[in-house]
This record gives sequence, C-alpha cells and structure tokens, in this order.
Amino acid sequence: MNYLNRKKESAAGDSCVYLMGLRSFGGEAPLIYSLPMGKPKALKPGDTISLISPASPLPPEKTERGIRLLEDQGYQVKLYPSTYSAKGYLAGTDEERASDLIAAFHDPHTQAVFCSRGGYGASRLMPFLDLDGLAKSTKLFIGFSDVTVIHAALNRRGLPTLHGPMAITFSPDREPWVYESFLQAIKGENPIPLAAPKGDCLTPGTATGTVIGGCLSLICDLLGTPEQIDMTDKIVLIEDVDEAPHRIDAKLTHLLNSNSIQRAAGIVVGEMTRTDEKEDKAIGTLPWREIVKDRLGSLNIPSIINFPCGHATQMLSLPLGIKADLDASSGTMKYTESLCE
Repeated sequence: MNYLNRKKESAAGDSCVYLMGLRSFGGEAPLIYSLPMGKPKALKPGDTISLISPASPLPPEKTERGIRLLEDQGYQVKLYPSTYSAKGYLAGTDEERASDLIAAFHDPHTQAVFCSRGGYGASRLMPFLDLDGLAKSTKLFIGFSDVTVIHAALNRRGLPTLHGPMAITFSPDREPWVYESFLQAIKGENPIPLAAPKGDCLTPGTATGTVIGGCLSLICDLLGTPEQIDMTDKIVLIEDVDEAPHRIDAKLTHLLNSNSIQRAAGIVVGEMTRTDEKEDKAIGTLPWREIVKDRLGSLNIPSIINFPCGHATQMLSLPLGIKADLDASSGTMKYTESLCE
C-alpha cells in the first residue's frame, strides 16, 4: 500500500488533476443523459483498488480486515492522504476529500474506487467535482449509505456502480454469502448467491428496469438538485439506518409528494436498520415495516421488503445502473446484464 503524492496536472497529462472551482449545486436544470459512458472493467488479481474516505472519518484498524480481504484475493490497495484524516465528523476538508476522489478516478493505475465508510459529507463534495469526467473514467465505484449521492450522479451519466460493502463493513464477521456476493460482483459475475435470503412480497407482480437508488435519506436530499434520481421505469432500491419511524414516514411521503416513486417500475426495500428502536415517545410509533406498507403498498407497483442490502447485518452487493428482473411474488431480483465488461 502506498500514499499518493499529489501534483498538478502537467501539459503531458499526468494522472492527477486540478479541483474544479466551487460551483453551484442545484441552481441549474438537470441535464438528461441517455447514452452509456461504458462499463467498468471486471477486476482481476493484480489490479489496484483505491481506498478513499469521501464522508466521515475512521481509524485504520476499522479497515484492516477489508484491506486484507482484497489483498488475499490478489488485489493491491492504495491509500490517499485523507483516507484516515479527521476534521470533526468529516475525513478532512471538502477540498482534500474531493481531491482524493478525483485523483483516484483519474489514476491510470487504479481500476476501482472503494469507499472506507459512509457517515456524512459526500454531498458537500458535489460542487468540486467534474462528474462527467469521473463517469468517463469508467472506474468501478463501490460503497453505500452517504455515497448514494455519488452513485446517483455517476449512474445518471451512464456509469454503472456497485452498492455494496465498504472497508468498515468487513470489520465484523459476515455470512459467507456476503463475501461471495461482493467478490463475484467486482469481477462482473452474478452478485446474488443462492445462499442469500430472499425478500418478502409487499405488492405482487413482475417488473424489468434499471436498478437505481440507495439510502432513502440521500435519495430525498437529492430531490430538487441537478442529480435528482429519475425513477421513471426504474427498479428503485431503498434502505436506511438510524432514522426514527416517523422520519421514514416523512421521507417516503416526500417521494410520494414529489411524484417520484409513483413512476417506478418496481421497488426493492431493504432494511430500515435500528429504526424500530428510535421511537419518539412524545408522539408514539409504528413498526417501520407497517409504515412502508402504508406508504408504498397502495401504489400497485411490484414491490418487495426485507431484501438483504445496505445497512442490514448481512448484505448483498447490488449493481446500480444496469437492468434486472424483479419478481415480487417470489421475493427475488435477477440481473439481466453484467456490471462489468
């Protein structure tokens, strides 16, 4: 593992690039991208995976097992100056985190960009990023939670990404199918092992569409910005963590009131992790599954719930930006194309 030495881009085209100047995020109408940028390359032993921290900080020991997992598979792991930096609840300044993200995507020796953790802060990077340029790199981007905003931006530009475990995710032990899903996904193989549990039917039916989405809170945060997720004819993945029951209601209601989720072809709900424990005794509570059924159950859109993804104790690695078939009646989703070339 080695640290990247930052340098400015020379006329000869060195791999590191300037940060963009601060630009408005949300002041312009979204552009519509309809043509794919290309797919990431399937990873193979010897490839380099850059470990970055675009959101909150963490100590090195929280990434040790994740790094070892990759190195045991023959991958090389590259660290950046802000990988273990800390500035309050952020892994360094916005400029530092954005610079590392840009450098990783434009490094010709890097094949994948792997997030150390989520937390908070990825949205603060958006004004600094040349998102078109990042998408054109066709690097494999891996993570979930707060980095949902980066997934959305890259997917909207035609680059598929991987909504999957981060380095911190592998700190505790996981079920064997969790590792199998992750390692198969980064090689462009089937990311849903037979041993993985199915979801439960919320609304029966079948649907075909491109899978998009991620953390519910971040999906809602993107509404009204240039990177707002267009859910039309998509299979929408939703999950979240540490939100009170009434806040899950509020966020789903926001998707309904914005006329967003009604346009979906199908809905896949993972887990609202630790939500039922977040009861606000001043107003009362409902189980989060009842809230989801109340808010989404009447849409007549094929939907499943309890699908293993995101902040759940055990999670699948799910490609975003490629097509899949959803069979809500059987609680299954099957990808019909590969994440990688």
